Amino acid sequence: MQGRKSLPPAVRRRFQTGRVSLDLVHTGGEGELAVWEIVHTAADLGHWLGVILELPDLAADDADLTAFHRLRNALSRAAFGAAAGDPLAPSDIDAINAAAAEPPLVPHLNPDGTRDYPAATARGAMSTLARDAIDLFASPLAARIRVCASQTCGLLFVDASRPGRRRWCSMDRCGNIAKVRKYRET
Repeated sequence: MQGRKSLPPAVRRRFQTGRVSLDLVHTGGEGELAVWEIVHTAADLGHWLGVILELPDLAADDADLTAFHRLRNALSRAAFGAAAGDPLAPSDIDAINAAAAEPPLVPHLNPDGTRDYPAATARGAMSTLARDAIDLFASPLAARIRVCASQTCGLLFVDASRPGRRRWCSMDRCGNIAKVRKYRET
């Protein structure tokens, strides 16, 4: 599994993968990914879920935090594996399905054209993320999960380009840096 390398945490939190379920992977993890951890407490979890799903901070407890880590670790292994062309592990499939089995967030359309989620919970938010992951891994887009080709990045993203040959998480950042580096080497 290729991990993330030297991109600062502030940049990592701003990066969007193209799928909300993959955004979850960039919050830290096990092993070499532990240095990037940003979800240390139940309060961190409630805040992060609120930010990524555009909700107010959610109440979360230690059981939610444990479930979150289980889901995130399964998604990390599955996504990095998909990027390498490996099949999904049965244990990761089980963890994703278990999270998706919880009742998801149910959107509510307001008269002013905005959306909210009445009675949103941390478990509902994680179920919504797991369902997005199922949709991603069960679609042709699973073959377009990539790891940024930059020597100093390693973030995951979904290549939604028409030809399917995107190499960098962001042309503005990693792509430009790589092209400048290549130009200077010649």
